[in-house]
Amino acid sequence: MRKYFQQQLEFGITPINEVKLDFKSRHSLVPILRGLQYVFETPSLNKEVFEILDKKVIGDKKKTGRPGMDLWEILVLGTVKLNLNIDYDALHDLTNEHNSLRGILGIQRSDFREGKKYNLQTLKDNIRLLDEETIYEIVELIVKGGHELVKKKRERFA
Repeated sequence: MRKYFQQQLEFGITPINEVKLDFKSRHSLVPILRGLQYVFETPSLNKEVFEILDKKVIGDKKKTGRPGMDLWEILVLGTVKLNLNIDYDALHDLTNEHNSLRGILGIQRSDFREGKKYNLQTLKDNIRLLDEETIYEIVELIVKGGHELVKKKRERFA
């Protein structure tokens, strides 16, 4: 049975909402990771996104199947793959080597532990459960949430 997300808060693991992103970087991955971080730390948006994922990925298979990847991992990796327009080999490399991405996944390496490693076939089997339509539906929610955030900031400074 798949879980939404369960970050094991262990010694040396940075909580997802505290992962530091390099906003001076011009790489297109940083805004994607920030958007996902915003989803994670915004309860109402988080709930809506997981409802969509639950319906699409889990569906009526709630009591069957193997654990696989958490819905959060599928969301993060599916979003990165689609938005960067990369193949599974590039995603595999990023997933196992990119520190900020691993931080947003909740599996960041530290001096005390290696962290989770993903096999290429595991990525293929799980990311394929999430189609483009579903990701675009989630992206619309995130954009709407971003607009709400900007609106709140404007009202606060007005």
